[in-house]
Amino acid sequence: MADINGVNQSATNVYDQINQKNKQSSTTGEKSSAAETSEMFMQLMIAQLKNQSPTSPAETTDFMQQISSMSSVESIANLNTTMEQLSNSLMTSQTALQASSMVGQQAFIKTDKAVLGESGNVQGVVTLPASASDVRLSVYDQSGSLVDRVSIGAKESGDHQFTWSGENFPAGEYRVVAEAQVGDEYETAESYIGFTVNSVTLGQNGIGMALNTDAGSVGINDVKQLGQG
Repeated sequence: MADINGVNQSATNVYDQINQKNKQSSTTGEKSSAAETSEMFMQLMIAQLKNQSPTSPAETTDFMQQISSMSSVESIANLNTTMEQLSNSLMTSQTALQASSMVGQQAFIKTDKAVLGESGNVQGVVTLPASASDVRLSVYDQSGSLVDRVSIGAKESGDHQFTWSGENFPAGEYRVVAEAQVGDEYETAESYIGFTVNSVTLGQNGIGMALNTDAGSVGINDVKQLGQG
């Protein structure tokens, strides 16, 4: 092979092979970033030794500088890994602390299912896209029969809390449907029923959580708001 600027021309092909191998390794995910970086440096140094010009060999100090650079890069990679692990640990701890504070609170979930307990009240939130001349609550028992209907008056657009007093009704499950008056007709409005958070399930590495209630398990993003139970 011809010599170009004191470096064997075949070295270019060797570097290409190393780069290709490094790309394949990164896609398989079998090695850590730090290990791949260290191996890449070593392969480059070996390739440089094999392909250096006999008439103009590299200086020992150059190799020492390269080894020093390799050590610095590896140390930085290890430091980044350590910081990432510490960050994940802190995030998990913070999420766990936040989750524990939610237990016992009321989560307002998008559902018309309501459970009438010892308190004799069902709390909820109705969301109106526009103002309504009247908003009413229609309550159905488990057989689907209408057992109560309560008007909560005219409301502006936005979120409005409501309470259905079921003191005169037996404990159990009911459907509470919020309806907004539009003209002469009533239309079903978007509503959320409050349920006590019994426990919280954390996702992997503390990312994402699900609130466990009597209405089932729901993601935190599906909760309208949290309030005191």
